[in-house]
Amino acid sequence: MHRPLEARPLLWKSANHMRSAGLLSAERLVLLGQLVRYGISGGIASLVNIGVYHAGVKLAHLDPNLAWTIGFLAAATTGYIIHSRWSFRGHGRRDNVWRQTSRFFIVSLVSFALNSVWVYMLVQHFKLPIWAPYPFALFVTPLLVFWLNRVWVFG
Repeated sequence: MHRPLEARPLLWKSANHMRSAGLLSAERLVLLGQLVRYGISGGIASLVNIGVYHAGVKLAHLDPNLAWTIGFLAAATTGYIIHSRWSFRGHGRRDNVWRQTSRFFIVSLVSFALNSVWVYMLVQHFKLPIWAPYPFALFVTPLLVFWLNRVWVFG
């Protein structure tokens, strides 16, 4: 049963209005939905990563890169589950779970390597606070990873 347009969430109303005005094609509307779901899912996985990293450094006195590695493993597991079931639902083929999972792992390693560079450069090399990599890990790396997931992992 369809709800009246007024009862739908604001994002839906805005996107639907843009579509009817010819500003947003059906394909771009799907992309926008994926990007929003990816942002929410990635935010959750990032919070897992940062939480484990921060606790590892501050509470367990681990080396920052070791703490980041442990956080990455927790976040990658969380991310795969959420992205495969929600962020990219209905997108691409789902006929080969092994291929999809191994590609997700490879993309996660790219993400891990890039974020490890941020941690090393900013925290260990430049001696900045342990939160210095957060903006890069939350905004720069995810854009690359979204594109790789969309076209190569779940595409």
